[in-house]
Amino acid sequence: MSARYPFTAVVGMADLRLALLLNAVSPAVGGVLVRGEKGTAKSTAVRALADLLPEVSVVAGCRFSCDPAAPDPQCPDGPHEPAAAQSRAARMVELPVGASEDRLVGALDIERALAEGVKAFEPGLLADAHRGILYVDEVNLLHDHLIDVLLDAAAMGASYVEREGVSVRHASRFLLVGTMNPEEGELRPQLLDRFGLTVEVAASREPEERVEVVRRRLAYDDDPAGFAARWADDERELRERVAAARALLPAVELDDAALRQIAAACAAFEVDGMRADIVMARTAVALAAWAGRTRVESADVRQAALLALPHRRRRNPFDAPGLDEDKLDRTLEENSDPGGGPGPDGPEEPGGPDGPEDGGPDGGGPDGGGGAAPPRDEPRDGAGGEPSVPEQAQPDPAEQPAGRSGPQPSSGSSAQAPDSGQGAPDPDAPAPSQGTASSGEPFAARTLTVPGLGEGAAGRRSRARTSHGRTTGSRRPQGTLGKLHLAATVQAAAPHQHARGRRGSGLLLRRDDLREAVREGREGNLVLFVVDASGSMAARQRMGAVKGAVLSLLLDAYQRRDKVGLVTFRRGAAEVALPPTSSVDAAAARLESLPTGGRTPLAAGLLRAREVLRVERLRDPARRPLLVTVTDGRATGGPEPLVRARQAARLLAADGTASVVVDCEAGHVRLGLARELAAELGGEAVTLEELRADAVTDLVRHTTDARSARQAGKHTGRAA
Repeated sequence: MSARYPFTAVVGMADLRLALLLNAVSPAVGGVLVRGEKGTAKSTAVRALADLLPEVSVVAGCRFSCDPAAPDPQCPDGPHEPAAAQSRAARMVELPVGASEDRLVGALDIERALAEGVKAFEPGLLADAHRGILYVDEVNLLHDHLIDVLLDAAAMGASYVEREGVSVRHASRFLLVGTMNPEEGELRPQLLDRFGLTVEVAASREPEERVEVVRRRLAYDDDPAGFAARWADDERELRERVAAARALLPAVELDDAALRQIAAACAAFEVDGMRADIVMARTAVALAAWAGRTRVESADVRQAALLALPHRRRRNPFDAPGLDEDKLDRTLEENSDPGGGPGPDGPEEPGGPDGPEDGGPDGGGPDGGGGAAPPRDEPRDGAGGEPSVPEQAQPDPAEQPAGRSGPQPSSGSSAQAPDSGQGAPDPDAPAPSQGTASSGEPFAARTLTVPGLGEGAAGRRSRARTSHGRTTGSRRPQGTLGKLHLAATVQAAAPHQHARGRRGSGLLLRRDDLREAVREGREGNLVLFVVDASGSMAARQRMGAVKGAVLSLLLDAYQRRDKVGLVTFRRGAAEVALPPTSSVDAAAARLESLPTGGRTPLAAGLLRAREVLRVERLRDPARRPLLVTVTDGRATGGPEPLVRARQAARLLAADGTASVVVDCEAGHVRLGLARELAAELGGEAVTLEELRADAVTDLVRHTTDARSARQAGKHTGRAA
């Protein structure tokens, strides 16, 4: 096995290294979520942390790593008599994205449990990670139910396995570290909140720093053991500093002045609940211990806020994590203790009076293992210790989240002006210039589903056979036994008891008797939006409302754990504005900057959507698609545009694609072209007004009231 890349050899990324080291000092901080683009050494830094943790003393032979000084009284391998202890290195356990629940929490041998009454338990990854590190790469791609189990164990310090009345509990306390690329999809806000700290990382834009990264990586690849040996002294020093900070931690004083600053910062940034206050307090204490101090100072509170608050400020799913540092400084200054230590601009930083330690042979600077935050006045960029919220002087509109609380300023010219009485504008005329319309107010959208019963990835949209949900039947196990269907198992075994020579009260089981439950839940779908961005939409001032409707559907897709894609058509052609992705906020950003104008190549848009679905079907055949076409049904450009559009629609219908057409036609005189298109697609047509969930509720209420009135009238007539 080759040596790990040394932690002290990691170039830059001061915030990431500091967050990891603070959790090594105080696991009670609650773990770290590392967000960043691909190729930024997120995994390398996390894996390197394991070598810095002190060795742990465990009960010899215990599969659950019980502490000999305080063994778990409910350990499945216990009770532990006084026995020889052994020391071993702290483990770093990796949870694969495709892991099953049994692999995570462990599994009971149901056959032995029923036949022999024995709790035969095979430990899972949560047991392996006890008193170590549990690392989840691409945590945003992990199934929701696994994330729930994982975070519950992290919060309670124990794992519970329950199957058909048989339960096992064991201690599970670990340092939880997750990494993710936001381009591949976000974590839900309530799950973000369960991580103590969050750090944003990005590659450095400084050529010299990038050169050093490449130089060190090539040296490591050529000779891992030799490279690690050159950094052994720095690793040892940093390991000793972690141990010293752990020993100092109980002596650190968190006075009322620091607590007031913590509470004021959480209140000023309107974070939900009290978890942020608690995490900030623990982080500030760990920062003081890391700096070798026994008193929390204002600078510790400030750094704790930068690590613990940004991801808790997201008010809706499309908000980017961030923190206004000027507002933070004002809040801390207003709530500072006049007689206390230095404020956020004081002379001492959390790294101590001497600043960051030297961490490598190159001397001081962010490449070492000191891990202290650099002074806030120094520029920090890329992987060289960038701030939690990188500032960009000129943000790219295509990369920024769309506004969520109301109409946002347009990045280009506004949509065409309404008709001034000189006659209706020609929708087929090419637009004089390309423009973008601001999104309208988003709303709660009605639920659109794919008919039938699928077997795709777990989600919250369409009916599907899943590992979690209500039990609808039973079947023979297909591979490893999942959820046991007890009644069906007993029914299968009962006719054979006499032939098997049963004498006592126990049920004689064979593997062929076992039946697993068939469950029905919900799956996530691929929602492919085909949006008409032509002049006929812009000329009628509908594009703002259309964007608001699509944004509302994107919010719904986010909540239902769908993949999304975006195809647009205008000016005689169609393009894939966003290939299918789990990053719904990327789709929202592309939607916000969507230009409008030109002719309406409806057929091209439908055919491009069909090609996207064909390719995606090969990549992920189990995920069923839902095509949402947003148009007024008009088609222009080329010979017989409507005929070609209907032919394209019939091809999609022949493929079995579930479709919904959002009818954007406006005005007193309506041609009904969108509804005709929906009929060709074999799907449903809804207007922008009908897309609202409250409109559906009002319709149901109106229908119910009318039915009740008719029934009351019938009873009155009979009485007369």
